[in-house]
Amino acid sequence: MTAPAAGVRAHARIGARPDGRGGTALPTLESQGPLALRRTRATGSEARVVLVGAMSGPLGGDRFTVTADVAEGARLHVGSAAATIALPGQDKGDAHYDVRLTVGEDAELSWLPEQLISAKGSELRVTTRVDLAAGARLTLREEQVLGRAAEEPGRLTSRLTALLDGHPLLDQELSCGPGAPGGWDGPAVLAGHRALGQLLVVRPQFARRPVAPRLLGEYAVLTPLAGPGALVTALAPDALDLRRILDEALRVLD
Repeated sequence: MTAPAAGVRAHARIGARPDGRGGTALPTLESQGPLALRRTRATGSEARVVLVGAMSGPLGGDRFTVTADVAEGARLHVGSAAATIALPGQDKGDAHYDVRLTVGEDAELSWLPEQLISAKGSELRVTTRVDLAAGARLTLREEQVLGRAAEEPGRLTSRLTALLDGHPLLDQELSCGPGAPGGWDGPAVLAGHRALGQLLVVRPQFARRPVAPRLLGEYAVLTPLAGPGALVTALAPDALDLRRILDEALRVLD
């Protein structure tokens, strides 16, 4: 007899479609276990959803998955109610948090969750994959905080992959914390900072008028991508400063 898999398995699904009246409908809004989705008041043609953590986690051995499919012509904004905290669990295995996003032609997705906090003793692997059709618009923010106040971080590995019309636009991975490759906290990587984030912005007009690379402070940089996209990468001493930097960067790009 096979032993049951350790940890919690949960999958939340969002599907957005034009409603035929100039707005966006949400025919799919499915929650499971600790992942609770809540529809909030729409803004113009944009539907809005908040992801609410219904229990602690992810813990060791958990596997959470969130998928969002934004059909052609739809507009969706997804946020979260609070920070996600990766914690150690009874199971000593890694926890996994997978995000799968699909954005159709002339559709728009704003993916703006709150911070992910890597608590001491936790082991979490986050993978985010975005498949964009030609003409899609995307605003995606990732913010990671290594440890709570005066706490050493857990092990955190994060990979972000974005494809545009089936072709690579961005593919990068970073691993931090105990057991990560040597040098992760050195001057060439985090330089002692405990908050790191990135902002990926895809706009069709960037293909005609690429953004110019520039510094956005001492530890933040705006980089044009080989395609209609721009990437902001930032380090900060804490989550508050990190959010301020990324918010200012978004104002520059919009």
